[in-house]
Amino acid sequence: MTDFTVGDDHFRLNGEPVRLLSGALHYFRVHEDQWEHRLSMLRAMGLNCVETYVPWNLHEPRQGRLRDVGALGRFLDAVHGAGLLAIVRPGPYICAEWENGGLPAWVTGRFGRRVRTRDAGYGAAVERWFGELLPQVVRRQITRGGPVIMVQAENEYGSYGSDRVHLEWLAGLLRRCGVTVALFTSDGPEDHMLTGGSVPGLLATANFGSGAREAFGVLRRHRPRGPLMCMEFWCGWFGQWGAEPVVRDPAETAEALREILECGASVNVYMAHGGTSFAGWSGANRSGPSQDQGLVPTVTSYDYDAPVDEYGRATEKFWAMRKVLEEFGDGPLPALPPEPVGLRPVRVELTRGAPLPAVLEVLGDPETAESGVAPTFEELGVDRGLVRYRVGVPGPRQAYPLRVAGLRDRAVAYVDGVRRGVLTEEDHTLEEPVAGPAEVELWVESLGRVNYGPRLGEPKGITGGVLHERQFLHGVRARGLRLDAFDEPGAVARVPFGDAGSVGRTGLFRGLFDLADVSGIGHAGLELPGWTRGFVWVNGFCLGRYWSVGPGQVLYVPGPVLREGANEVWVLELEEAGEPFVELGPGAPVGTGAPGERLG
Repeated sequence: MTDFTVGDDHFRLNGEPVRLLSGALHYFRVHEDQWEHRLSMLRAMGLNCVETYVPWNLHEPRQGRLRDVGALGRFLDAVHGAGLLAIVRPGPYICAEWENGGLPAWVTGRFGRRVRTRDAGYGAAVERWFGELLPQVVRRQITRGGPVIMVQAENEYGSYGSDRVHLEWLAGLLRRCGVTVALFTSDGPEDHMLTGGSVPGLLATANFGSGAREAFGVLRRHRPRGPLMCMEFWCGWFGQWGAEPVVRDPAETAEALREILECGASVNVYMAHGGTSFAGWSGANRSGPSQDQGLVPTVTSYDYDAPVDEYGRATEKFWAMRKVLEEFGDGPLPALPPEPVGLRPVRVELTRGAPLPAVLEVLGDPETAESGVAPTFEELGVDRGLVRYRVGVPGPRQAYPLRVAGLRDRAVAYVDGVRRGVLTEEDHTLEEPVAGPAEVELWVESLGRVNYGPRLGEPKGITGGVLHERQFLHGVRARGLRLDAFDEPGAVARVPFGDAGSVGRTGLFRGLFDLADVSGIGHAGLELPGWTRGFVWVNGFCLGRYWSVGPGQVLYVPGPVLREGANEVWVLELEEAGEPFVELGPGAPVGTGAPGERLG
């Protein structure tokens, strides 16, 4: 029987000291058919272990409706087949720049500020979820012949709370579910984070991007004994809509890695390969020193300026880090697998289209009856997507400013069928006053739920109300359009498509293109010149959100999504359509570090 233990100073594998050289790779951000290639890249980089989070909301987006929970088990089998060890971080909160930090919207909608605490209702929901998830982890523990050597309890809890009762209960729950391998916590190397997030009897690890000696010094003040490990060595960073790409110098990154290893510590490179937040699952942050100010949503690409880029290719950073890892590893490193090949340029004409109201009529949820206040996305059961709100302005009355209080996050506004502007959380008042009587429509989109900080779990939609002058407008009707609706078999075929040129500024557009041969095609990049904001699908696979504010202008298309013969593209434009075509090509150049490069 293989055994992995946590000693006073070292990890031990079958009694022998071992250093973990781990890399983060999230199975849910990589197409399953590409797992083997990406794992081979990590081995070739010099890593002996893989770490992954588990997003609860991906697998249970609506209460009781489980979806492909077994994906984690299949990934762990692939990890084992690649000859790597595995670290699993099941949360239930994961951060990860993922929608709502991995917590389902129905959970935060129900429990609000009681999530991540000792609240009995929240605990019962977590216990039921872990009962579904953890058997596949338990069966694959190293003591049972699998790759799993450690499991994390919660995630960076010291950045959020101090409920020791909750953390100890969660650790106990993992044990009751059959997890026998080492449990650990991970937090920033600051006193208040380590005191808030660590648990007696569990290994405490630290997360940082530089300054290893200082960081481990702080950790040692709290844990004089135990193996040192940087559970998240931030080798890059994530991108945010409207901001410049974040790129970290490869040589400086390699030296920061060397400092960790010279301390005798183990490491988990976050991210070794970032991948993509497909299907609108990107999260958001709040700005400000306490993460409680303006919304800053995260881009679709999770390239992270990682050593293995979004397209699965080795970057300059890969080679710099590989050189360091080889010095501290055991034996020569394996060769790299073949580099993925990109698709040759293809222009796809979007010949058919349907206006957004027609799409809502077919794919939307039933409209609510009139209510005194606007229901939130959570109350409507909408996690990702948009909601059309309708409300009347009584009359006759003179023109007054019309504003939306507590708007989260962005709304296209119409008055009596005429578009009157785009509203945001900060700029939530129409430029021109509105006289009554009038009919107001607000098409509200969530740009991603907060995944970190004190505003985790805040609701989406109209959370305050619609006001005319100082008067609240009541009698609100709402109808949701969930992104999941596009996944239902045959759903899009029911949409009444016509000529794309007659659709207008918003709607669903579609086009076909043929590929004679897709063998050997590892990926493509898709660009929408002149389009504004929305979502794209290729052969029914949702690539994620596009937005002209950048930095991302090219969406990653996994090669396995493409097929020989006819292929189909759908574009859901929510603000301002461009010319009716998209461009497919080989994607962003290697080593750009972020999704800011154009195809041309």
